Amino acid sequence: MLLSVSSGSARSELGQTLWAFRREFAVVGWYSLVANVLMLTPTLYMLQVYDRVMVSRSELTLLVVSVLALLLLGFMALAEWLRSRVLVRVGQRIDDALSNRVFQASFDASLRPNEGRQGRAFADLTELRQFLTGNGVFALFDTPWAPIYIAVLMLMHPMLGWLAVAFAGVQLALAWWGQRAARAPAQALHQSQTDENRFLQSKLRNAEVVQAMGMLPGLKQRWQQRHDAVMQQHAAAQATTHRVAAWSKFVRYCQQSLMLGAGALLVIDGELSPGAMIAANVLAARALAPIDMLAGTWKAFLSARLAYDRLRRLLQDHPTRDLALRRVAPRGRVELRGVVARAPGRDQPILHGIDLTLEPGTVTVVMGPSGSGKSTLARVVVGIWPDVQGEVLLDEHPLQSWSRVELGGHLGYLPQDIELFDGTIAQNIARMGQEDPQAVVAAAKITGLHPTILRFPKGYDTPMGEAGQLLSGGQRQRVALARALYGNPALVVLDEPNANLDDAGEAALQHALRALREAGRTVLVVSHRPGVLNVADRVVVMREGRIEASGARDDVMARLAQAAQAAALAGPHDNDHPHRAPAT
Repeated sequence: MLLSVSSGSARSELGQTLWAFRREFAVVGWYSLVANVLMLTPTLYMLQVYDRVMVSRSELTLLVVSVLALLLLGFMALAEWLRSRVLVRVGQRIDDALSNRVFQASFDASLRPNEGRQGRAFADLTELRQFLTGNGVFALFDTPWAPIYIAVLMLMHPMLGWLAVAFAGVQLALAWWGQRAARAPAQALHQSQTDENRFLQSKLRNAEVVQAMGMLPGLKQRWQQRHDAVMQQHAAAQATTHRVAAWSKFVRYCQQSLMLGAGALLVIDGELSPGAMIAANVLAARALAPIDMLAGTWKAFLSARLAYDRLRRLLQDHPTRDLALRRVAPRGRVELRGVVARAPGRDQPILHGIDLTLEPGTVTVVMGPSGSGKSTLARVVVGIWPDVQGEVLLDEHPLQSWSRVELGGHLGYLPQDIELFDGTIAQNIARMGQEDPQAVVAAAKITGLHPTILRFPKGYDTPMGEAGQLLSGGQRQRVALARALYGNPALVVLDEPNANLDDAGEAALQHALRALREAGRTVLVVSHRPGVLNVADRVVVMREGRIEASGARDDVMARLAQAAQAAALAGPHDNDHPHRAPAT
């Protein structure tokens, strides 16, 4: 396999997938052999016409030679068409074999945003597939025939062969120089375009804020600076490309003229026939065409090689889980043992040695100041935080051993940043899967959203594109909450579920939490607002990534009240007598 960087039995997952298509590429190689052999037909036909037909003036000979040439050219065209058809089917099969795998790995990689690979994974797959099934692979299969054509020229006359070798060397050197000269400007252009697009997209996402506060002129000036840099880099890259193209065209025309001139010299000296002179010129052009094509696809080859390496690392870092593994539906008991959570670029962990148990039929509320690690704890519990040390167990099984597809229906999660998807309200509540109308309505009712949805002309079939403009922030949060509660999951983790809720929404949330507890579900709620404490069984207080207090709600609240009262009493004494120890 062309792009397999492993050898023997140590091939990567991507290498093994591509290696499975070796028979198809062998067939392409066989058709390429037939096509390249038959490409000698125009040269042989020209020799026969000039050296045999023109001398004998036999129309019958011309007819026979012409029919035979047409027949061979027809076989050549058939071979070209067949190898193209094989490559088209190979491209479809490569996509079928890898697209789902890359899709899943991209989502796993999105949990590690600093990797920077998930956004271009499908672009890499497309680039690799297009190279393996396009002109790039044709060039690789046709290039080995260049020495054979040059050998035929050597048989016609050594001077013609060595002249073709010289021009082949010049073309290769020019291609190498061109790629080397264009590499830095192309990379700089790509980086500038990426920066400009990222800047523009981030501002478009905040168009309302920009428009409301009149920020457009300042942002436009910043964008203009980036755009000017892109245009400068584009001009530099284009100048290099055009310079290389001009030299390449010069070399190509010189090759055609000098080969014809050399043939004419040999005809004058009586060492070559006029027909061989014309045929040699055509054969030299054919011999150097694969090298020219290879030079033109060299950049695509390097890009495909880099795409292959990125995809290989992506699939290697995010292996597929065992889909054959099946477990019984979880009860929802969660246990964290010595959990330490880290984030890229931070020396200190976000969570330090967390020990926590969540029992079915309980509502646990996590409180604490901003930056204390509450949201990270919620992500660890649902298994989406990438760098975790320690044990996270669901029903005494490691959370990572569960199939996410299997576990997803038994888990509900509401993040702080709510994202609804392109589809109807019902599809969003049903998690974009097969809709159960009764379960959708039940989830909407438990969050108090059912009457609001019925007021839309299309009800639950209202597209979110339309409903998103009519729903308030609190109502959008209720849709996301209904999505988390859809299907009555065993484990429910809610991160700031009441951040945008009014009193009615808060009451609906408390009603939902009571219903989940009565149904025996495990509920973890991260909140700053004290309203959810009314339905809490346990309270966990976090500070600086550690659990400061944990236990039954009344006990923890009593301890916090005592600590606050002691701090209030000690505060005035500290202010009046800064050197006096606080009273106990």
